[in-house]
Amino acid sequence: MLLFPLFRNLLMTRLQHCGFIYTGLGKFTVEGKKEREDQVQHLSRINNSKLFLAVFSAVLGNFNFGYSLVYSSPVLPKLTSPDASPELKMNTEQAAWFGSIYTLGAAAGGLGAMLLNDMIGRKLSIMMSAVPSTIGYMLMGGAMNLWMLQVGRFLTGVAGGMTAASIPVYISEISHKAVRGALGSCPQITAVFGTLSLYALSLVVPWRWLAIAGEVPALLMVVLLSFMPSSPRRLLSIGQEQKAEKALRWLRGSQYDTQIELSAIQHSINTQSRVTWSELATPNYYRPIFISVVMRFLQQMTGVTPILVYLEPIFAQSKVSLEPKYDAAIVGAVRLFSVAVAASLMDKAGRKALLYTSSMLMFVSTLTLTMISHTTPCPPGPTPPNNTMSLDYSPHNGTGNILEASQQGSASIIPLISTMVFIFGYAMGWGPITWLLMSEVLPLVARGVASGLCVTVSWLTAFMLTHAFTHLVDKYGLYVPYLLFTVVCVVCLLFNAVCIPETRGRSLEEIENYFRTGRTFTIRRSHSNIQSS
Repeated sequence: MLLFPLFRNLLMTRLQHCGFIYTGLGKFTVEGKKEREDQVQHLSRINNSKLFLAVFSAVLGNFNFGYSLVYSSPVLPKLTSPDASPELKMNTEQAAWFGSIYTLGAAAGGLGAMLLNDMIGRKLSIMMSAVPSTIGYMLMGGAMNLWMLQVGRFLTGVAGGMTAASIPVYISEISHKAVRGALGSCPQITAVFGTLSLYALSLVVPWRWLAIAGEVPALLMVVLLSFMPSSPRRLLSIGQEQKAEKALRWLRGSQYDTQIELSAIQHSINTQSRVTWSELATPNYYRPIFISVVMRFLQQMTGVTPILVYLEPIFAQSKVSLEPKYDAAIVGAVRLFSVAVAASLMDKAGRKALLYTSSMLMFVSTLTLTMISHTTPCPPGPTPPNNTMSLDYSPHNGTGNILEASQQGSASIIPLISTMVFIFGYAMGWGPITWLLMSEVLPLVARGVASGLCVTVSWLTAFMLTHAFTHLVDKYGLYVPYLLFTVVCVVCLLFNAVCIPETRGRSLEEIENYFRTGRTFTIRRSHSNIQSS
């Protein structure tokens, strides 16, 4: 529970410091000074405390996701060592599957979420993810043979895919536009916290107990979410008006006029019908779905997953003299800092500005890594830990040895800094904003199914790229993968410039109207509906 005060303080400090509610509302295209003043007064009655609690309860699923994603990192060295139990000892191929099968499970979980999000709602879908997560951790914690480890790893991946597809949608539907940007970055922040927690625990806790500890966040999430309301939009869509009004009043506070927001939500629901295949060919459907799917594809094609998964062998082949136990700490600290920066700037600088910055930082860092790996080719395959510091030099005398060591020390810093810049750029832009935009731009009538599709595409891409990365490095060294990532970063830059709209300070209805008209974010209807969030 220590995360909740940090989580709440980060949001409150950012909102109070920026005065976002007032400056943000000035960006809307609303006719007349009186309407803007009424809108400010309307939103000023909101009490966000319970909203923050609901979001915190949900993003515990992302904490568990970050924890389970990197579970293989401290476990594989134990299971591939000569001292490993014969029943659990893994060869190279088995270890590769243990590391990558998580992404296949996540893809399956994304497909499951496509159905569950619309069948039982977002909240119950999130709670259901605790079932495969708990079973998976129990299998790995009590594993007696390899199949229990592999199945357990797959099941935790299923849970990760379900939460990745459901939590962003749930958060966007219970949040109002004044805080949706900050709250939308919380899944990424808590996932980073989960990753850091696993790395910290792995220093003192045996790998079996790491699996047991992984059950705690999922169970806590179920307990807390059982007291949280369902999405008011979901309740209205199934005709439960009274429950929707009660849920919205709980989320916004007793002083809030719920009828204004409920009428706006009901209006958007009434103007929608079940989408057909022919309707998918219209711009207001295919454009946001296309943007979301391509963003998730490009997010993985930047190379973030293989870089994180193979960080130690990458550093070894790049001749970076860094002990493995410090790799995760440095990368995790950079990720956490950059995600916090993105959260503080999400609604102040805007989504597109952060995506431009993110693309440029990743481009510069991957281009640097491409040039370094091209001029200093490395032998294929990961370097054993005890050889990481052993570089093959043949100095002729002591002076040459000192000069060569100095040159090597300087050269080893550049790949490390470039990798840190890459992680920083990704985590402040294409990491959290892709999740947020997915929940904002997807059509309301098809959001559940479309979000599951996006997550499935993302994880299948991650699986294929992670496997292809090892083969590319074996055949060409690090040069070709880094060159591919550099080209993808350029594509990310162009895609952001041409296809991605700025959604800062826009309600979900305004965003939908933008794709319907292609011209404006303004919803031109009654005065009361303009005031809605």
